[in-house]
Formats: sequence, C-alpha cells, structure tokens
Amino acid sequence: MTPYLAHIIRHPIKSHGREELASVVLSEGACLPWDRRWAVAHEAAKIDADAPEWVPCANFSRGAKAPSLMAIDARLDEERRTITLTHPGRAPITFRPDDATDTERFLDWVRPLCPADRAQPARIVSVPGRGMTDTDYPSVSLINLASNAVLGGAMGMKLSPYRWRGNLWLSDLAPWEEFDWIGKRLRIGGAILEVVEPIIRCKATSSNPETGVIDADTLTALRSLRGEQEFGVYARVISGGTIAAGDHLEVL
Repeated sequence: MTPYLAHIIRHPIKSHGREELASVVLSEGACLPWDRRWAVAHEAAKIDADAPEWVPCANFSRGAKAPSLMAIDARLDEERRTITLTHPGRAPITFRPDDATDTERFLDWVRPLCPADRAQPARIVSVPGRGMTDTDYPSVSLINLASNAVLGGAMGMKLSPYRWRGNLWLSDLAPWEEFDWIGKRLRIGGAILEVVEPIIRCKATSSNPETGVIDADTLTALRSLRGEQEFGVYARVISGGTIAAGDHLEVL
C-alpha cells in the first residue's frame, strides 16, 4: 500500500461547518488557508475586541457544548469573503463574517442551535495572519481513515470522519500509525509537515455530523481501545507547497 491524501477539509468558521477542497497551497508556519479564519465568541469570552489574539477554545461556541453545530456544512467564496451555511434544521444563510450587519443575521440564525443554558454566541472574531486552531501555534490536523474504521468497528457502527474535524484525511495506512510520526516529518505533494503532538478529543466527536444529535460514546471507546482520548495528530507546515487529493504521503 502507498499512503495517500484522500481528502482536504477546511472549516472557515471554527465549529460552524466544513468544506472539502480538491487542492490547496500550504505556506510555511501557517494553518490550512482559510481554516478557522473566524470563530464565534460567546457572551462569556475573554477576548479583547480591539486587539484580538489567539485564545483557547473555551471562549467559543463549539460542538462540545452545542452538539447541533456539528451538522453544519459550509461553502466559502474567497473572492467575495462570503460564507454559506446549511443545516438540516435551518434554512441556508449566506453572509459576510467581517460585516457587522451580516454578523447579526448569522447570530440570529445560529442561536436556535445552541442550548439555552449555555453562554450564547455573541460575535465573530478573527486574528490577523492565522486561524483560530485549538493549538497555540498555527497547525494542520491529520486523521488516519484506518484508525477511524477500527474505532467504528470496535463500537459496532460506522463513524463519519467528519466527527474529527480534521484537515487532511489519510488513507492506506496501518491503524494508529500516525502516532508513530510524532517528531517526524512528512512529505505530502509539494509540502513538508512536521508532526508535533496527538490530538486530545472532546465530546464534540460524540455527535452525528449529519444530524447534530449525540449518538456515539467515542471518548469511552477511545479510552477502552487505546487507554486515552487521542485521535489524530497536529502538524506544522515546515515547507510550503501545493497539496491535492490523491497525493502520496512519505515519512522522511
């Protein structure tokens, strides 16, 4: 088997939809372009509105606290800087995240998807030059489709890879092989990435990405199978270049 890149996924607004790409240009020291470009700060967030900086995910609306968000799909028009979101329980909406009036329309659209007893979505924020990843450094996340299949088999169900909100989905690997890469470099297409650390998973992964309904105890299954709640790995882009679905993966 020759490992390869099966899918490229970005999430323009953190925790609010995903979008598949055929190819993308990675840049040294940067996230996947437009990935987590925006995030939805809730009313209890501790963020300086005048000079926003990277802050931990606890400051944002996310699937771990609002499972229905997991069923959002997104389509970004980079030229117009507009996003179209769809959800099985809401009419589609197209808006500009950087426009205050449009932001209010979005907040009205998304509030019914958020539990009333949680801090409510309050505004959209962004940080110049980077995405609002869960890491305090610009990262790209990788998931192994074989690991996903093994976990689903242990749970007696088919798990959608969308549960993991990964950027690069990798195929034709041995299950859990990705954890052997920590500290190593990978070549995918024209780019080189350095694998930094495993991803510690949260309750967002228990929600069905088609419905936004909790239907799988992924965390208990991971602990039973692996002894920890790790799934997928974070990497840094060491050398930029174009990557495309179907590109081979090489461990350097």
